[in-house]
Amino acid sequence: MQAQWLDHPTPGIPRTPDSKPNLSAPAPKSPDGKPDLTGLWQRSPNPNQRVTTLAMGPNLEDFMRPGEKIPPLLPAAEALYKSRQANFMADRPSSRCLPHGIPDQMLIRVPMKIVQNPGLTLILYEEFARFRQIFTDGRSHPRILNPTWLGYSIGQWEGDWFVVDTRGFNDKSWLDDSGRPHTEALHTLGRFRRRDFGHMDVEVTIDDPQAYTRPWSFPMQFEYLADTEMIEDVCDNERDSVHSIGK
Repeated sequence: MQAQWLDHPTPGIPRTPDSKPNLSAPAPKSPDGKPDLTGLWQRSPNPNQRVTTLAMGPNLEDFMRPGEKIPPLLPAAEALYKSRQANFMADRPSSRCLPHGIPDQMLIRVPMKIVQNPGLTLILYEEFARFRQIFTDGRSHPRILNPTWLGYSIGQWEGDWFVVDTRGFNDKSWLDDSGRPHTEALHTLGRFRRRDFGHMDVEVTIDDPQAYTRPWSFPMQFEYLADTEMIEDVCDNERDSVHSIGK
């Protein structure tokens, strides 16, 4: 369960005549004419999420489009997935204050703040106070990547879509809370489009040829959080909800 208790009127945003945030107003533009994604966002509720997966956390199967399925796992990845499900929570990274990976960090319904600047876009995640750097200064991925939890991201605009190309992941994170695995070969493409002031479409493509038989994609929607702010979140190892049950 997540809650925001702060009440700070967001300055400079469009409002209706009764002073409520006008989330249907046109999307703002940055000085260079590109859409400006800056703001505090939270994933919209997923109407397709099953009751059986709700308590366990987001499961990527619930985000697939109608008629589409996650491709089969390769044998080693399938064995790891079954092992995690058989011993669920025992090695869940977030239960030990370790980061959510990508796309898992975007699946959980906690605030994230996008800060769009020339040459660099930042995504600040409220949970565990993590951050993600997306370089937009024209660079390519380094030839040698140091594997990290959130990878190395570069971004560019394709029309109104901000396309984030991320490589260089370690293999320690889960793709979702069901324990879906990946390898260091994981490559993700995230496409972000702010369709109006208060709504953002996101499309994520997963490509990991060492874990899955083919690439696959799924959509998400995000809503602008007005008149509030991020709050500090500190994870004290083994003092979280998982380890507090029954105490």
